Amino acid sequence: MSVGRFVLHRARAGLIDGWRAGDGWRARDGWRLAANRLAIPAYIVVLGIFVAFRFLAVAPWDSPAFDLYAYWSTHAGLDYTTTRPGDTGAYLYSPAFAHAILPVTILPWHVFAAVWTSFVGGLLIWLSGRLAIVLILLPPVAMSVALGQLDLLFAAAIVIGFRWSAAWALPILTKVTPGVGLLWFAIRKEWRALGIALGATAAIIAMSAAIDADAWLGWLGMLSRGQFPRAEDGFYFDVPLGFRLAIAIIVVVWGARTDRRWTVPLAAMLGMPTVWINSPTILIAFLPLIAAGARTPAGRWLRRADPAQIVVGGTGLEPVTSSV
Repeated sequence: MSVGRFVLHRARAGLIDGWRAGDGWRARDGWRLAANRLAIPAYIVVLGIFVAFRFLAVAPWDSPAFDLYAYWSTHAGLDYTTTRPGDTGAYLYSPAFAHAILPVTILPWHVFAAVWTSFVGGLLIWLSGRLAIVLILLPPVAMSVALGQLDLLFAAAIVIGFRWSAAWALPILTKVTPGVGLLWFAIRKEWRALGIALGATAAIIAMSAAIDADAWLGWLGMLSRGQFPRAEDGFYFDVPLGFRLAIAIIVVVWGARTDRRWTVPLAAMLGMPTVWINSPTILIAFLPLIAAGARTPAGRWLRRADPAQIVVGGTGLEPVTSSV
């Protein structure tokens, strides 16, 4: 079935459901259901076009100015000697992340860009469901996907971390300070989950250091320089990291004590080394963690397990047995 026929089929199905939903024909309900059914197919079409631009190296989407080019360039080696936050094309993350993505960085640049964009765009569907077509229109989200930033990966890692806390290794081994979200486990005395998160991170560091210890020394040296972006480097919120970390700690401690999981992505975003204009994309993790987002793919996945078997934060998530 062609894409066009598929979209028309989804729209017709929505209109039929609108007819069956009440007594007689209710056009408003029919069009609402049709829009709901079209939301994900429409987003897939938009994402597919953008991925095709990347694969075909259509300017300007093939530019090395994008962040994902910095990820791809790690296949040629890591050098943190002159790396500074805010520099175009600078790779700022730990060697562990570069080692983890090596299998895809050996692809040609345009193929890697298409694969990475597909992956990031897919995470948006997983986190938000049919709201993806609306969220992609928001400047922070559009910028995050276009640049290939890790914001949606962080959002997914936070959600996954409530069942598999080892997922926290991703934000820790890339941005470091968003790891403030781990206080959730400590405050709630979920020591097993905290131990898994820290143990997984330590194991990854050990394996990566065994591959390239010099790169780790270089990365630690870069962190020790304590450099931050300059005003000309782009749009970011110029609030000192120390102040933001203090607020993040207050937020996550309050959230842990009152069973508000949505405070964890908020704390992680506040704890970013630099809060760029695209950083609020992390807050999409709110959706699966609140009742209103229980039927997103991530929300259903998070609630699918028996709450007693969820490693982290087993309370406050009602099971969901159906979807819309």
